[in-house]
Amino acid sequence: MSKYRITMNGTVYEMEVELVSGDQPVRPAAQPAPVKTEAPKPAAVQSPAQPAAAKPAVPVAGEGSVCSPMPGTVLRLLAAEGDTVKAGQPVAVLEAMKMENEVPAARDGKVRRILVAAGQTVAAGEALMEIE
Repeated sequence: MSKYRITMNGTVYEMEVELVSGDQPVRPAAQPAPVKTEAPKPAAVQSPAQPAAAKPAVPVAGEGSVCSPMPGTVLRLLAAEGDTVKAGQPVAVLEAMKMENEVPAARDGKVRRILVAAGQTVAAGEALMEIE
């Protein structure tokens, strides 16, 4: 009989396992139910000598920003800086879950600044471009 300790979803289970050869009948052993104990939570320790890794800056969505509706990869930009666009006009194509999604302009205006490039991965809500 071998004893094992298994952790699943942060809960530790202690089990006993018996190796049975192919010709022997399997007889249930009168064993107590597995013992359920909580796994120790790892403490987050940060040395003052090592600052936390800086998270890459995500362009902040402001008024006039065209934002990504979901996480994905920018496939194409359909508008360039200086272009005039209408509300609802597709200005970018985003790939998410193997599907191409057109991202429309939220309002009429002129593309002031492009904040992403084709091939770039973006988060949901991340600003793609600014329209003034």
